[in-house]
Amino acid sequence: VQLQASGGGSVQAGGSLTLSCAASGRTFSNYAFGWFRQAPGKEREFVAAISWSGESTYYGDSVEGRFTISRDNAKNTVVLHLDSLKPEDTAVYFCAADFTVHSGRHYLAYDSHEYEYWGQGTQVTVSS
Repeated sequence: VQLQASGGGSVQAGGSLTLSCAASGRTFSNYAFGWFRQAPGKEREFVAAISWSGESTYYGDSVEGRFTISRDNAKNTVVLHLDSLKPEDTAVYFCAADFTVHSGRHYLAYDSHEYEYWGQGTQVTVSS
């Protein structure tokens, strides 16, 4: 699967952004997708994930209630909507794909090691 992330940018605290991840090359609906982020000098952090069916989602504690993940299987796209942004949300955001169609329609992972494919990342910068 090839993944192309886009939508990053610079916003002020309290603002919003929408990140998109376009997938190609394999059957999109066979994959769960996750978003991770990495700030300078910090480890990669789980942000959100959505199961292959779209019926289950999961969020990291630091973004719960502010970010929303969704998928459009007809458009082969996963979207992460970021609301109420904070300076600590500043990071490079990566989308990733995990082949999970045989693991149950609600299965998803928050461990980055489970994801087989990664996009190139998109920068999000939040100023105070």
